[in-house]
Amino acid sequence: MAKGSKQLHLEEYLYLPGLTHNSAIIAWGGFYFKVKGDPDEGKWEIVDDSGLPRTDRSRPGSIGVRAKPYGPQAKVYVFEAGTPPRQPIYVGNANYAWVRGLAPDTEYRYRVLVQDEAGNETEWGAGPLRDWGFKGERGGLYEKGGKYENRFRTFPAPDASVPDLTFAILGDFGRGVSKPSKGEVCQREIAETLRKAVDSRDVRLILTTGDNIYRGSGQGSGDEDDDWFFTYFQPYRYIINRVPVFASFGNHDEGESEDMDDRDQLYDNLYVLTHFTMLRDRHDSSIDPGLFYRVRYGSDIEFVCIDTSKKGLFGKRFFRMKNNEEFLDRAFSMAAPPRWRIPFLHHPPYCAGPQHVNKESVEKSLVPRFKSGGVRAVFSGHEHNFQHSRDAGVDYFVTGGAGKFRAEAPDKDWYERAKTQAWGGNDEGHFLLVEIRDDRMTITPCGNLAGGKLRSIGINVVKGDASVPPFFVNA
Repeated sequence: MAKGSKQLHLEEYLYLPGLTHNSAIIAWGGFYFKVKGDPDEGKWEIVDDSGLPRTDRSRPGSIGVRAKPYGPQAKVYVFEAGTPPRQPIYVGNANYAWVRGLAPDTEYRYRVLVQDEAGNETEWGAGPLRDWGFKGERGGLYEKGGKYENRFRTFPAPDASVPDLTFAILGDFGRGVSKPSKGEVCQREIAETLRKAVDSRDVRLILTTGDNIYRGSGQGSGDEDDDWFFTYFQPYRYIINRVPVFASFGNHDEGESEDMDDRDQLYDNLYVLTHFTMLRDRHDSSIDPGLFYRVRYGSDIEFVCIDTSKKGLFGKRFFRMKNNEEFLDRAFSMAAPPRWRIPFLHHPPYCAGPQHVNKESVEKSLVPRFKSGGVRAVFSGHEHNFQHSRDAGVDYFVTGGAGKFRAEAPDKDWYERAKTQAWGGNDEGHFLLVEIRDDRMTITPCGNLAGGKLRSIGINVVKGDASVPPFFVNA
């Protein structure tokens, strides 16, 4: 390529936005880049949605439910590990396939072949893949040996007692990796640690405690597809193609703290509405206004997503709206409760700061439901550190340091009101690795890798067990 010349590059992505015990949603899409000069030495710039190629201008973006199909037809092959591919699923007018009739608790592999206008088929995401990296301070897409391993394992059947599970929780992570990490910004490092955990610890799913994307982090406002490249699809590229992500909303997703509302874009890119429309007989939900749903993992474990955000600065919080009361009544009923009922949400009922403290409305409205509903552990975000509180036999964990940690310590004056047991994460980021084995839950706040190995962040004990981490909760 001549020096100074430009070309257009499409980087292809695959992901698994929906999963149950007998079905899955497999999705594909991509991001366009302008490349000036040699691809390995030149300047890379992501293409804004408004600047997509002429043939693609009718699409509102390049990835997600609404994206224009990349070809007139696609074939999706799904097959059990060690067996030949079965009859493909033919897809037209969409960039995703709803795969049904799968066996519970079974590992599958998959391939996606997309046909172009001339009838030629190519395998999506076959590579060679390019990932965002740096040469000095300059960022670009470079061949770094990345390769998709397209596999997933279905959940156990709803009536199967499988009380063993490892999952991860990300909070307040959407800061972006367009630039090298500096100061308190840590999304790249924590994403690398999460990938290590997925590879080595059989992580089966990921929860988020909100603030999935931020405005003003160098990646855009959050309301266009290209804004999600640096904050979601690139950092977790080799995770989300095999592990489903179940998201909750935070104030930065809803527009409480900024001018733009990213809810519609999160619905689009993470297939939230599609998931609970197609799989509504598998998961209970209450959506729009708000995002509330339950995900069952066998008969012993259930996750409950609660929307603690509100519409704008002066709106009513969604969990206090009448249309969602029926869902909350069902979700915390003691009629045939699972062994583990695990709520995840953004605003914490108990928190000692330093910037955010107890959310009074959450404490008053939801804590009584947790206490009477058989809950033993609750996970939230919002504050950019790690905190552990305990109240009336329920353990509360704040995990908001997966994108940027807060260097200041919590406010000691709030320890009693926040029922603080321990805290950490003021000198590095973290996510939570959670392991359930029968009647015991183990929670480890994992920080940066050390010699390629998982390790916990440092913990400051306020009261209780001085030997932590990890933290233990009993059902």
